[in-house]
Amino acid sequence: MQNQKLRAAQVNHVDNGTLRVQVTSTVGLIPVENARIRISYTGEPQSTLEQLDTNAEGQTETVTLSAPPLEYSMEPEQSQPYAEYTVEVEAEGYRPVNVEGVDVFSGELSLQNVQMEPIEVFGEDLKNIVIPANTLFGNFPPKIAEAEIKPVDESGEIVLSRVVIPEYVVVHDGTPGDSTAGDYYVRYKDYIKNVASSEIYATWPDSTIRANILAIMSFTLNRVYTEWYGNHHIFWVVE
Repeated sequence: MQNQKLRAAQVNHVDNGTLRVQVTSTVGLIPVENARIRISYTGEPQSTLEQLDTNAEGQTETVTLSAPPLEYSMEPEQSQPYAEYTVEVEAEGYRPVNVEGVDVFSGELSLQNVQMEPIEVFGEDLKNIVIPANTLFGNFPPKIAEAEIKPVDESGEIVLSRVVIPEYVVVHDGTPGDSTAGDYYVRYKDYIKNVASSEIYATWPDSTIRANILAIMSFTLNRVYTEWYGNHHIFWVVE
């Protein structure tokens, strides 16, 4: 039933968006040429919509795909405003990668980066990535409540006299007290881009997008210095 609803959202009252895939190697970040790309609806992975190859820069051509009407993204509480596609990537000498849930919005270009591991590098035979729903549309647990005024304990760390933009943040992928959750080093710029892409619709006016990204940056830096952020525990690292 869920797949049927998803399929209907993508093909009924259709607009169009576009998608381009960039494929690089995890070793040296070099472009992967002649990678074979298969695109299908996430709700119907057996139906092939497009088959593409990457060029010398590791890029595919830009393809046009169906997407729900633009109006859906202007009222986030209504129908799903984006189509979801699955991108399957194979290349000689590399392990295959599947990316499920690639969002395509009406009138917007979606750029999907895919990193492939060379076969000689230890790893899984198939890397399967599932992109979760945008937070404006998905069903997520509420933000953890926090006190407006937090106690400040002596930590022995140096307190900086000015705000420093970190090169990396270490994201604890769980609640602050969950010692079983992993910690991940993420570039600050990539962290901001990832948060923005999961909390903002690309169809919104430019000024709205800029205002939201500035708010995300400000909020993240605030939590970097208090070392507490929603459902993630964030530390900062300066290079």
